[in-house]
Amino acid sequence: MGMLVATDVTKTYRSGVRANDGVSIDVAGGEVFGLLGPNGAGKTTLVSQILGLAKPDAGSITIDDVDVVRRPEIARRWCSYQPQAAAPVDGLSAREAVELVGRIRGGEASKVRRRAGELLSALDLGDVADRPVPMSGGMARLTGFCMAAVVPGRVVVLDEPTNDVDPLRRRALWELIRNLADDGAAVLLVTHNVIEAERCVDRLAIVAGGRVLAAGTPAPLKAQLGAPLRLECTLEPDAASPELPEGLVAAGLAGRRLVAHVQASGVAAAVAWARRAQEDGIVAEFALTPASLEDVYASWVTTEGAA
Repeated sequence: MGMLVATDVTKTYRSGVRANDGVSIDVAGGEVFGLLGPNGAGKTTLVSQILGLAKPDAGSITIDDVDVVRRPEIARRWCSYQPQAAAPVDGLSAREAVELVGRIRGGEASKVRRRAGELLSALDLGDVADRPVPMSGGMARLTGFCMAAVVPGRVVVLDEPTNDVDPLRRRALWELIRNLADDGAAVLLVTHNVIEAERCVDRLAIVAGGRVLAAGTPAPLKAQLGAPLRLECTLEPDAASPELPEGLVAAGLAGRRLVAHVQASGVAAAVAWARRAQEDGIVAEFALTPASLEDVYASWVTTEGAA
């Protein structure tokens, strides 16, 4: 049984929109659990209920076997949270904001000060951490993460933690997220950045339309695709989408980016086709890589959208 367990959670708004439709997830201590889905999938509504900020119409939510629907104050005490919106830190420096939250959460002053310094330094914010100036979007996101991590709860909920963050700091941020779980927290990572999340998550659930479409560890979910490889092509500007040969199954076309699934036995034929398309001025460049969580995500969400 997980540290955080949501079972058959349903939430319908007065407008008639059903944001959650029997959602069940469980997150163990020491685990990073990814909640992946497009905008409007019901992720934020579920988070609000986990944090005790909204009440489900049906279903249960427990943290360490305590019913937090009946006792929402426990949820707020045992969870630390980085919201999708930037943290409200006007008038404070990053260090002041992080240390203030750490003290509010009951941390000892010296430990909070040391932990805040470690987090800010790891994210390369040391030079700007003491300047009470308007923050860029990326700095505000990183400060919000530090506020959630300075005295982490038993459950740490991170909603799109890498939005607006530059690539180098994103790498450090994923390391810190992993460290939170390694130190025993149950980390719920809410994101639509599937490619980056794959580096960090132990298990995940793909949600769309308020329902869990698929859940499990990355490897079995990728195996369900039935094709272990992906051919990713960048089309030339103004080139029409090419007709794929037998053995290649289109997984999606977004702008100039075409992705297809490839069986291991069809690798030679797929590469030969891509090279011909390149010579014909249809494909600018291509790459053959192992299937990823992005493929799993696209497969399930596309199917849901077509249903």
